[in-house]
Amino acid sequence: MTILLPRVGIQTRHKDNKSTEPQRKIIHCDADCFFAAIEMRDDPSLRNRPIAVGGSSDRRGVISTCNYEARAYGVRSAMPTATAHRLCPDLLVVPGRMERYKEAALQIRDIFFDYSELVEPLSLDEAFIDVSGSPACYGSATLIAEEIRQRVFETVGITVSAGVAPNKFLAKIGSDWNKPNGITVIPPAKVDDFVQYLPVDKLFGVGKVTAEKMHRLGIQNCGDVRAYSIYELSELFGSFGPRLYDLCRGIDQRPVKTSRNRKSLSVEHTYAADLPSVQGCLGQLPALFQQLSQRLHKLTDGAAASQYRVHKQFVKVKFNNFQSTTMECVTAGTPRIAVFKQLCSDSFQRGDGLPVRLLGLGVRFEDSSMDDPQQLPLFTH
Repeated sequence: MTILLPRVGIQTRHKDNKSTEPQRKIIHCDADCFFAAIEMRDDPSLRNRPIAVGGSSDRRGVISTCNYEARAYGVRSAMPTATAHRLCPDLLVVPGRMERYKEAALQIRDIFFDYSELVEPLSLDEAFIDVSGSPACYGSATLIAEEIRQRVFETVGITVSAGVAPNKFLAKIGSDWNKPNGITVIPPAKVDDFVQYLPVDKLFGVGKVTAEKMHRLGIQNCGDVRAYSIYELSELFGSFGPRLYDLCRGIDQRPVKTSRNRKSLSVEHTYAADLPSVQGCLGQLPALFQQLSQRLHKLTDGAAASQYRVHKQFVKVKFNNFQSTTMECVTAGTPRIAVFKQLCSDSFQRGDGLPVRLLGLGVRFEDSSMDDPQQLPLFTH
């Protein structure tokens, strides 16, 4: 993990050095080789060998994504499958299973929502999370990011990398800095040092043509860009000039935006001592039910009520051998604890008497499809 010495209580400052609003705490989470990771999770025999998800070479297929073993041979997303096979003769290409990827994406997104309502998905496998006002983990964005990564690994069975920073631009760079399965923290006090030596190729909006133009001008990193005024950059790079002026100074005022409703709401607790019986599990439900009811009331208070109509109730049980099971049933209206108790009893039976280390209660809302305004990109990291 890369952590660049934290500093708290910092406020954002515009170029006139006037203080404005409290500093944001932004996390960017990005699943590592998402599609390929799901395939390796579901079929462990695929691990430690080069694999890719994509189309067949005899049908002019292309690679959607590949694992890191395949990347070591030069295989990349958007590459023709035939080319990938020439680079890596032992490459195994498997067809995509979008429903499985959507299922995992929903699980991951639900975890994000446990820490903030400000979640901005960029695709199935990555999102920005604004945790500026989150009380979780003592308000530490770094601890929240670590906890999210651990929960995704335990719940979904894949790894995610994370970037923690005062803005979206730096958080996204941070999530890619220590891939795979890494975290990079860029606190406000270290933004200037970090950005100064950042290669211009890392800047969003700097493509191959723009990068080549910069290199011809002797511009290799953001420190080099700072030698130019905003007017000079506008003359050289048009409308991108002012944006470039800000980025090379680590300035990005864009808020985390979300126009999507969450798909579910849940609470869970891992117990210091395993629960040995179904009676012990049922005895924990009232406290969990109260927590869930409070969060549900906060979410559906006022105008938001019509956006979140409960469609299902579910219970999650993790046994002391770390195997877990989830049971759900269709319901309507306000969740009932009697339904949770029945689901809990049925779930406990699946463990053949094993003690329980974790219990969770949750609800799913209507219209839980992944059909939202953003399209899934064909080629992912």
